[in-house]
Amino acid sequence: MKIEFKMEREGLLKVGDEVDVEEEKLLTLQGMMVYYTIIPALAMSNNIPQSRALKNFHGKVISIEPSGSAYFVNVEFEE
Repeated sequence: MKIEFKMEREGLLKVGDEVDVEEEKLLTLQGMMVYYTIIPALAMSNNIPQSRALKNFHGKVISIEPSGSAYFVNVEFEE
């Protein structure tokens, strides 16, 4: 499974880095959602439906794309 994270500062991560994430739950009008933070607070994902929650919290950075003042980090997780 691939998840995109938003990173605010350049250079915190690089392609090939192995990362761990922590999961937080959030009750929204759309139902229970989860979001992930790359430890230690390097980047954060968007809200994801709980039905698509990760089973494995260890992944590998596969790409980093600059976009304006932010960077979008794609992490691949084995399921």
